[in-house]
Amino acid sequence: MPEPILKILDIFFFVFHTFIILFNVLGWIIPRWHLANLIVLSLTAFSWFILGIWYGWGYCIFTDWHWQVREMLGYDDISSSYIHFLILKIIHVDISVSVVDTGTVLIFISAFVISTYLNIKKWRQK
Repeated sequence: MPEPILKILDIFFFVFHTFIILFNVLGWIIPRWHLANLIVLSLTAFSWFILGIWYGWGYCIFTDWHWQVREMLGYDDISSSYIHFLILKIIHVDISVSVVDTGTVLIFISAFVISTYLNIKKWRQK
């Protein structure tokens, strides 16, 4: 694949994947996004915990594709955690991967519980 296309894909994955992460964490805040947020959180859980049975806990197809693009570009800065990778790239702080993973799971579970609660509440009101 030509290098300019790989560089565009690298930028795309940074933006798209970061948006998905932020939507997972904060999407429940806007009422009209409740259902979409729960769906995206559920797909993330499916990827992490079901596909993760075969590909490794926390598996994400977007991370996998992004790592492939970055490897083709010759980068060797891949982390075992995409959130850890983003923290390194965006704020240039090297926090322990285990701390990042723990925080990621706690924030994900919190967002999932909040989103589920808000969706159930909305369904009951209808």
